[in-house]
Amino acid sequence: MLLLLGMTTARSASAQVTFGSPGDPPRFVLGGGAFNVLPDAKKQHSVTVGLVQSEYRFGDVWWIFSPFIGVMGTGQGAFYGYFGFGFDINFPYNLVLTPTAAAGYYYEGQGLNLGSWWEFRSGAELDYRFADQRRIGVGFYHMSNAGIGKNNPGQEMVNLVLTLPLR
Repeated sequence: MLLLLGMTTARSASAQVTFGSPGDPPRFVLGGGAFNVLPDAKKQHSVTVGLVQSEYRFGDVWWIFSPFIGVMGTGQGAFYGYFGFGFDINFPYNLVLTPTAAAGYYYEGQGLNLGSWWEFRSGAELDYRFADQRRIGVGFYHMSNAGIGKNNPGQEMVNLVLTLPLR
């Protein structure tokens, strides 16, 4: 009896999870948070500093995938210009999980040397979507050069994001 109840409940819960957001328009994202949230004393210039970011998300143009372009800067003058893609996983209660992958140009400024001018970023954002398609949430990302440089210290960042539909 418990097995039957569990199977029925799991099926109805999984039916509420959908992939992609085809009805959402392109979006503009503003974010702020912390760069290098897990500093390593062995790395030179490894301290947690503030960051700001903005992105333009094109909407679901490749099936469930949404390409984006963005820029990020830190309080130590680091700059990251990137492009990538993500996709929405929609849960009940207007929660949206968006895994992303990106690559782009990194300039360290007075901050952390990540070992290459070309860096990769992967992570996810968890948002609450309002009825008018605005979103507010938190993102957590890892950035590194994936071993293409002699040095690959990597770092993590966390930020609060506000997503505004462009319609």
